[in-house]
Amino acid sequence: MSKTVDDNAPLVGANSPFFCIIKEGLDGLVDGEDYYELLAEDVVFEYVIIVPGYPRRVEGRQGIINLYSNYGDYGDYGDYVKLHSADNLHVHRDPATSVVVLEYEVHGSSVQTGGPYDNRFVSVVTIKGRKVTHWRDYLDPIAVFDAQGWPQDRRS
Repeated sequence: MSKTVDDNAPLVGANSPFFCIIKEGLDGLVDGEDYYELLAEDVVFEYVIIVPGYPRRVEGRQGIINLYSNYGDYGDYGDYVKLHSADNLHVHRDPATSVVVLEYEVHGSSVQTGGPYDNRFVSVVTIKGRKVTHWRDYLDPIAVFDAQGWPQDRRS
């Protein structure tokens, strides 16, 4: 299988902090040289907790490629965040249902404010045929808001 993106592509390239932590969590269960290659053609992503402007559901590998395609333009998350590292991985596997729960943290900085970005994720991943077929993501939206300085007049 040929690579979908360059190894140094932000977020999804083989050398990106996000891909490295995901690959570690799914080690031995999926095949792929980069993030997109881990995904089945008909994968379904559900983003349970989102920030403004982000979709709740994306269908198909190409849909995910389209969603993440501009992340490298201004940093890893478009014009929001530049990731520097990912850590604190905890993996919970249920072989009977082919479900893996990944808990992890990402660290970086806001492209707009320069402030720190530290977020925790829980990803519930279903695997069939050594490919990800379903991905349900939970994140801390307040971490995104804080890094971006949203809202400007928020009271502590």
